[in-house]
Amino acid sequence: MKITKLALANIKKSKSATISLLIFIMIAALLLNTGLMVITQISSFFDNKVEQLEDPHVTFVMDEATYDTSKEEYARSYPGVTKVETEELINMDIAKFDFGGAELSVNIVIFNANEQREIGQLKLIEKLGTSSENDIYVPYSFKTNAGYELGEQLTINYKNHDYNYKIAGFLETTMMGTNNIGVIKFMLPEIAYSNLKDELDTQSDAIIISAIMEDLTQSAKFKNNFINKYQRLTEESNSYIWGLDFELVKGVNTLTVNMVATILVAFAIIIVLVSLIVIRFRVTNSIEDGMANIGVLKAIGYTSRQILSSIILQFIIIALSGSVIGIALSYVLMPIFGGIISTLSGLIWIQTFDLIINLISMFLVAFSVLVVSLLSAYRVRKIVPVAALRGGLLTHNFKRNHLPLEKAKGGLHFLLATKSTIANAKQNLMILLIIIALTFASIFSVVLYYNVATDKTAFINLFGSEPANVYIVVKSETDTEVLINDIEQMDHVRKVNILDMIKTEIDDHTVYTNITKQYDELENNIVYEGRQPKYDNEISISWIVSNQINKGIGDTVEVKYGSEASDYIITGLSQAMGNGGTVAALTMEGIQTLYSDYKGWILYVYLDGIANKDFIKNLQEQYGDQIVEVLDIDENIESQTGMYTSAVFAVMVMVFIITVLVVVMILYLVIKTMIIKRKKEFGVMKAIGYSTIQLMNQISISFLPVIITGVAVGGVLGYYFTNPMLSVLLSSAGVKRLEFIIHLPSILILCIGILILSYIVIILVSRRIKNISAYGLISE
Repeated sequence: MKITKLALANIKKSKSATISLLIFIMIAALLLNTGLMVITQISSFFDNKVEQLEDPHVTFVMDEATYDTSKEEYARSYPGVTKVETEELINMDIAKFDFGGAELSVNIVIFNANEQREIGQLKLIEKLGTSSENDIYVPYSFKTNAGYELGEQLTINYKNHDYNYKIAGFLETTMMGTNNIGVIKFMLPEIAYSNLKDELDTQSDAIIISAIMEDLTQSAKFKNNFINKYQRLTEESNSYIWGLDFELVKGVNTLTVNMVATILVAFAIIIVLVSLIVIRFRVTNSIEDGMANIGVLKAIGYTSRQILSSIILQFIIIALSGSVIGIALSYVLMPIFGGIISTLSGLIWIQTFDLIINLISMFLVAFSVLVVSLLSAYRVRKIVPVAALRGGLLTHNFKRNHLPLEKAKGGLHFLLATKSTIANAKQNLMILLIIIALTFASIFSVVLYYNVATDKTAFINLFGSEPANVYIVVKSETDTEVLINDIEQMDHVRKVNILDMIKTEIDDHTVYTNITKQYDELENNIVYEGRQPKYDNEISISWIVSNQINKGIGDTVEVKYGSEASDYIITGLSQAMGNGGTVAALTMEGIQTLYSDYKGWILYVYLDGIANKDFIKNLQEQYGDQIVEVLDIDENIESQTGMYTSAVFAVMVMVFIITVLVVVMILYLVIKTMIIKRKKEFGVMKAIGYSTIQLMNQISISFLPVIITGVAVGGVLGYYFTNPMLSVLLSSAGVKRLEFIIHLPSILILCIGILILSYIVIILVSRRIKNISAYGLISE
């Protein structure tokens, strides 16, 4: 009981310091709890959603001519498959529509909304009260990500023909609900579906086989086995078959969410460290300031253990109170983060109470506080009452004068400020470490936002995409070489490259394999160790594939394409976030070893001095009869990356707000404490003629070197270590080496902003000196 009273008395004695520390702990617990809840719940969230919506675990889409009952029978008899359903649909291989203010080109599959189905039923989140002939149901991501509302018009352009519909409802689906998987699911009422089917050619008629499995983790294996068994490999055929599995969709949709959550946890750790530094400062400060009180307590019978326990209890009470408030606030703010998750996944996030994560967050914060408090306050055991009553003095306590005024050169105010800086070395070290950590965290978020929202080149390169301007799909009967030469002769064309992607098997693992003539002509080199293949017996593989097959540079792998197989030498290790990181690369001669007639049908065009749309118009006028489809890559990227921009922007704003808050509170706490401790000194200085402004300038000069050093060190660390840290955070997604653009002007502006903020806070807080006077001190 006595210990509790002592702890509460200490809290009441320093209310402002207690409040600031409580806020630190609250912020740390809020971020930590939010990040841990998202990281631990996002996986089960998708698993639960697929069960709740009764969505397929695996889907296969093929043209109607390719389908036969043997494929459905194979799916039904596959081990672990519990339910299979087959139905007709409309497949628009490359359709265009407005998505978030930019034109998106993507594969569309359209279902009959009135069809009776058990798998992937129509589950509407919102619906218009009235119906019309041109209604369409679209995924929920069209509202959260693209900004569409009920009743708005959606125009789909397919094969140069516009189809106009009115959005009558938003549906929730796990399998084809976002634009980041390459295919989007729409549903039309029966009449509109039949009209569209009659209007399109038979090439758009397709069949989908949907399957549900006992074990979700086996969905990728089932899909790969099915595709490898039935996929047509000759591009002369107009047939196609492709599939999606839940593991792939889940990985793509959770990638950015997990990255944002990891950043929250990392920033929470920084705030916890800041709190621990502040606690150590508070403990050592309170022991020094309350030395006489400690002596009195020991003199009247309190033991060292009781006094030590009261100090520790004081900070444990603050830590537990701050943790509880922070955890409670995390549930209040979780809808905001849930909105980000809905934007990225197209699914409604329903937050559930997670007692275990709450207790883990509280324990981590409280345990850290306990350890630091104990280590910092342990010196109380060594203080004897007589020394405590003397203010900590034993026989003598003479400190060296590092800067004697009679010998030092320089202005008096500068020298006094410098002496103050040296005298408060421990306090300044605390400020230095905090400023370094906050500056680094701020630069980290700015670099991330700059590369996702402003200059997206490095961000797009992470997915293994080639930064060209126009994407062309060539007709199978076209002579690709002749067409390339013709396009290269067009005005404003810098170069043209063939770059296909096919599925191969490397040592019995399905891998997405790039095909081009010469990799040194590409502008995105995804190989980080070794080199891309040059000869027909060479291959590069991603480090994820390397880990899967346990082979590296110099080893030989067997590559299968269709029924043919050949051995290749690994020349390099690559990285890419796209396709789950399972990518490889062969030369054109290399793939022709397996399939002699292979010639490629995807062209990438690089432009200079012309708008993409103008070039596409000229291209279609001259060579439209040789081309299946043309895409504006820049506009497509703009529409697909909008959701990442909003998520990263939210993180950056949060980091900025917390940085400002922490800088203000730390400087307020330190300067206020210093003014109280040096109250008599400032009063004497005022009595001999120093003005308030002069004393304020001394205080600012004493802190600015520390803050400037902290900002400089934090800036340098941010400049050189942001990419390595991001590489670690994204390693699970296939990233091994990151080369984000470090925009120096943005970093300099941020660092200058932190310096200006710090100076303003120092001046405002140090104005408390104006209330100090020699008369007031004498009166006291």
